[in-house]
Amino acid sequence: MKSRGTGGLVYSTEAGRMCPVCRRPVAQCTCRKAAPPRAGDGIVRVSRETKGRGGKAVTLAGGIPLDEAALAAPGKELKAACGSGGTVKDGVVEVQGDHAEKVVALLQQRGYTVKRAGG
Repeated sequence: MKSRGTGGLVYSTEAGRMCPVCRRPVAQCTCRKAAPPRAGDGIVRVSRETKGRGGKAVTLAGGIPLDEAALAAPGKELKAACGSGGTVKDGVVEVQGDHAEKVVALLQQRGYTVKRAGG
């Protein structure tokens, strides 16, 4: 199989999906496991957003100094405390609904420096 551009081999019939960075099978990929935790200024920013969501509010908590895998636990805890759904995308915890005050209080209890961002 011939590769195009800089992406390299994406799929192999022998090994399945391939990592574009280290060019190993995804199950044996070492580059994603070795990714350092997100660097930031140490301040967690909590905001409310409605853009691109059909007018529905979503509370965003970004800047939590944890890597992507470890961010799932606080995300689950925040969603459960607010009694709503949500997700973790690109290092930002998204909680469905306008729960900014509750999220700020919960993160401050956990010892994070928290600022309310946005309007």
